[in-house]
Amino acid sequence: MKRTRADSLRTRDRILDAAEAAFYEHGVSQTSLADIAEHAGLTRGAIYGHFRNKGEVFTAMVERTVLPMEMLFTVTAEPDEPDPLGRMGDILVRCLTSAATEPHSRRVFDVLFTKCEYTADMGRVLDRQRNAARYGRERIELGLRNAVAKGQLPVDLDIERSASLVQIFLNGALRDWLLGHGSIVLPRDARYIVDACLGMLRHTRSPAGHES
Repeated sequence: MKRTRADSLRTRDRILDAAEAAFYEHGVSQTSLADIAEHAGLTRGAIYGHFRNKGEVFTAMVERTVLPMEMLFTVTAEPDEPDPLGRMGDILVRCLTSAATEPHSRRVFDVLFTKCEYTADMGRVLDRQRNAARYGRERIELGLRNAVAKGQLPVDLDIERSASLVQIFLNGALRDWLLGHGSIVLPRDARYIVDACLGMLRHTRSPAGHES
């Protein structure tokens, strides 16, 4: 029987679902293509029909998920946004909440944050994370400038450092939760964490001699 494109896509998704489960359970370095094939109920040859190596499987698995920093791309810098700080807070809460409530996001973030050693064939994922972090930070900066203009934050706020602080808070909260330290519970504590982070910015001033 001739295999259709739909059949091929279903098999591909089956492989990626299996990889997600295997990486989550054993870590990337301890998972082989044979392990993924076993999880998927396929032969290793079936995997080679879609991917050349484990790095390609890993990359394709991650590409199905929106990264935390990519969620920040919607931070608004529109002049007519009446509550830019509130809008940013809602987006940050959504970032933390989705990590805890969406099964695919939960597993992929856990792999990325706690169960992955990057090798050369995983460079696309690392580049994507770097680009997402850079662009996400730029969006946060624009949102903070908008909040300053609306009188929600101090006029002498160090915008660049504050944007980095927001990213550090988000990444730190996710990592701490994924590692199971027990200091925070998501999604229960998402709003508290975000309010605490943004609240600090209301009382933060630029260091003397530094211009934002």
